[in-house]
Amino acid sequence: MYITDNEYSGKKVLIMGLGLNGGNIEAAIYLGLRGADLCITDLRDEKALAPSIEKLQSRLPGAQIRYVLGHHEIADFEKADIVIKNPGVRPDSSYLQAARHIETDLSLFLAASSSRLIAVTGSKGKSSMASAIHWILKEWSDSRENPESGRRRAFLGGNITLSPLAFLNELKEEDDVVLELSSWQLGDLKDRINEKTGGPLLKPAVAVLGTILPDHLDRYGSMEAYVADKRIIYSGQEKEDSTISDDDSWGRSFRQESRGRPLVNSSVPLPLNINGGWIDAGSACGVARLWKGCRDFDGRAGSIIKIIPKELLVPGRHQKKNLVAAGLALLDIGLPADFIMKSAASFPGIEHRLEFFHQSRGIRFYNDSAATIPEAAAAAINAFDRPPILICGGSDKNLDFAPLVTAAARAKAIVLIEGSGSAKIVPLLRSAGITYSGPFDSLEKVLQASLEKAGPGDTVVFSPGCTSFGMFLNEFDRGNQWKETVRKNCQ
Repeated sequence: MYITDNEYSGKKVLIMGLGLNGGNIEAAIYLGLRGADLCITDLRDEKALAPSIEKLQSRLPGAQIRYVLGHHEIADFEKADIVIKNPGVRPDSSYLQAARHIETDLSLFLAASSSRLIAVTGSKGKSSMASAIHWILKEWSDSRENPESGRRRAFLGGNITLSPLAFLNELKEEDDVVLELSSWQLGDLKDRINEKTGGPLLKPAVAVLGTILPDHLDRYGSMEAYVADKRIIYSGQEKEDSTISDDDSWGRSFRQESRGRPLVNSSVPLPLNINGGWIDAGSACGVARLWKGCRDFDGRAGSIIKIIPKELLVPGRHQKKNLVAAGLALLDIGLPADFIMKSAASFPGIEHRLEFFHQSRGIRFYNDSAATIPEAAAAAINAFDRPPILICGGSDKNLDFAPLVTAAARAKAIVLIEGSGSAKIVPLLRSAGITYSGPFDSLEKVLQASLEKAGPGDTVVFSPGCTSFGMFLNEFDRGNQWKETVRKNCQ
């Protein structure tokens, strides 16, 4: 059913970058249903975009859409009333410079939604934090312990590959929305104003910033430029909101700058005058020092309560630290600590992030394809009690692989997949005296080399520490191909 009584009816809208992961597909559907005159342009050809085009045509039957594929035409940008930008497109693109008005799927969503928002970013761990918050919120929504059970629902979208436009029509004002936001997505929201309210377009009730590490320096050129886009997540907050960040120099600068209530996700116990959480050395549980406004706050200075259990379904100290941040966010919006702890114990993790997916001949196989920076691959090595066989490598994005190589000394074996990143890793491994296999030009060869090193009780973890360009469409395609290769060859 087409909606024609709205601000987009009859507007010439150019979708720049249809893509394969849903963001601009949902934007095209959202605008097409509202009577926009659509033109879609993408540097990929019709064959590569076939799944997206098929989905679009099935959701917009009979719509007259003009496609410009394999190239862009500057005249389309000049004529468009609105250009919908893919986050992956650099803002200094000459095509975008010709546009009169630019939006993204997120800006369209934020302009239309009045639901409470929890926004999450970081260099690594943001998908896990966002997914854990959403998981626990959904459990709470349906819980008998919740006096408002069923009234406030939870939705998850953003960089986690689901555009929030996909669920916009289902949203009610009393619902919760959790958005995972990349630096590119945040950069597209800088200084944006909500024309309906006059306030900032992005104003999360809780802003969660995970660990900040070098990433996307091929695009940004410096850490300062990269982190500047991360800061946008809290720039619209007020004192009734909260900002959660790590206990490092970046985290401190975020809390000092934000107008929101500061909460610290720490690696060590916090001083009495600082609110936040950490992993308790004795119990190995995640704990929080409660602050005024928390549901469980009892008015006593320095009261501490457990929020994350000792045992989790996904291994690793870094995963537990991610869940401490999630627990702090949930405490701040009023969930009880005992429920957060109970629900966190059943959180299964997420696809492509230390995902246990297969076991054969006593060997456990993990898919950590979303590890696209060296530090994430290093964390994967350290997540296991027994040294794993690590598969890493791929395309470089101007990053320092020293953290990965340092951790690699603890791995049982290193197997490399071909790519420009691997070409940088090899000399570092040689200098450190660490043996390796490869680089190999196929997942079948990578798997075979891994099986030669693995025995019963071992773990094989595919954690590239690099981007997926070249051999794969993206990190999700890479992870799916890895899982398919293992299942086909390891019965």
